[in-house]
Amino acid sequence: MFLNEKYQKSLIPILIAFATGVLLTVAFLGLIPEAVEGVEGEPHIIMPFILGGILFFFIMEKIVIWRNCRNKECEVHSHASGPIILIGDSLHNLTDGIVIAAAFLTNPTNPNLGIVAGFTIIFHELAHETGDFGVLLHSGYSKKKAFVYNIISSSTTIPAAIISYFLLDSIAFIVPFLLAIAASSFIYIALSDLTPDLHQHTDIKYIVRQLAVIIIGILLMALLLSIGGH
Repeated sequence: MFLNEKYQKSLIPILIAFATGVLLTVAFLGLIPEAVEGVEGEPHIIMPFILGGILFFFIMEKIVIWRNCRNKECEVHSHASGPIILIGDSLHNLTDGIVIAAAFLTNPTNPNLGIVAGFTIIFHELAHETGDFGVLLHSGYSKKKAFVYNIISSSTTIPAAIISYFLLDSIAFIVPFLLAIAASSFIYIALSDLTPDLHQHTDIKYIVRQLAVIIIGILLMALLLSIGGH
């Protein structure tokens, strides 16, 4: 993680491309289908939350830009993506905790399902958090801050799992909507903040490398999601 500036500059574009593939795959193949399934296959209930979430994060980003830059010539667009990705990731990890609790409660006498669910979530989160780390570096965070904030956003999983174990029946109904909002944050970051940076280089070498890394991110997350049954 603690690379010198030269290697960091070459690593960040790769992480941005990887994060783009990861975030879009998690949103479209993981969170949204799971949210729709959670409302008994009624997408018209979930889609307004995704649309509203995208609009909310657009407004949030505008506020961040407005507070940090009153000069019309100032360019801080990418710096606003950090708080958005942390919010979305916290919601995503919170729902992961609820999923782990539900897996343990499925068969209280046999914890194997819960253990498998926990390890699967940890495994796919490693790939996801790598992408998020790249987004935070891209947003202007230092390596230390990006690492610490990533840990903090991931820490919602354990408390959510413990609380959900005892209160799952009472809070299960909100899970699909949390998933929808988390998905909207990932879609917004990938398409509004990361993709424009990928278009800054038009050299065919860069384009091929970016596309290859995006596809790697997509395939890796699709594989992990299929293994985890997300």
